Amino acid sequence: MKAQIIDGRAVADRIRDQIAVEVSQFIEQHGYAPGLGVVMAGDHAPSATYVRMKRRACERVGITSVVHEMTANSTQAEVEAAIRKLNDDPTIHGILVQLPLPDAIDEEAALTLVSLEKDVDGFHPINIGRLGQKGRDPLFTPATPTGCMVLLEEAGVEISGANAVVVGRSNIVGMPMALMLIKANATVTVCHSRTQDLPSYLKEADIVIAAAGRAHFIQGEWLKPGATVIDVGTNRVDAPDTERGYKLVGDVDFDAALDVAGAITKVPGGVGPMTITMLLQNTLKAAQRSAQKSN
Repeated sequence: MKAQIIDGRAVADRIRDQIAVEVSQFIEQHGYAPGLGVVMAGDHAPSATYVRMKRRACERVGITSVVHEMTANSTQAEVEAAIRKLNDDPTIHGILVQLPLPDAIDEEAALTLVSLEKDVDGFHPINIGRLGQKGRDPLFTPATPTGCMVLLEEAGVEISGANAVVVGRSNIVGMPMALMLIKANATVTVCHSRTQDLPSYLKEADIVIAAAGRAHFIQGEWLKPGATVIDVGTNRVDAPDTERGYKLVGDVDFDAALDVAGAITKVPGGVGPMTITMLLQNTLKAAQRSAQKSN
């Protein structure tokens, strides 16, 4: 039997429709829209694409967005000044520092500067610290791992008590993903480039989160039959027969995994749409929290 396809685009569309309704209600009640501020520095082409997509998504649900765009030669002081300006702007309720930043910029210092109440990307050290502590809850959780958790719930996966393997240990996906699964009472193993005999871990995994950033790295035969696979990878591979000359594929060999997994996401159309949706949801939450404090 073929695996169930987890349609992230359909889930994201449904959640965005609800966000649009709540944003409209917020505007009617308070007289202004939730606002998202973005700080982007450098010439990283994928980042520019992501920011454009986020701005379009904001517009569609009624959220105001502002971008402070700087060059790869921007200084630490310039980046920090942009963040402070957004911190002080009462019309901005969420701040996103688009990663990666240029090598000359201290990423941790920049993220720490973001107001905790506006940290809609969930990367402030205090929010990450709360995520890693039992009995503590962050104000916001990172968008991509949060989207993965929603997709697991949509697929009807029982997370509590499950064996979960996260392949990848980045600050953006792998590490916060592992922490969120632990909070949901899964037994979690984090694998990475130095892991020996990766297939042996995957063979025991009820849940696989693939976030290694390597095209078709995880083979179908490595998976436990019936496992749920969330493929975070978005890798560009040559495809001369297509109009663009390339196509996007995940970290998992999708065709091979279809015959083994119980459920799996597609690339594209799986986790990607959920990431932006969770950012929109966090921005709305930030605006609602700010409005409550003002009352």
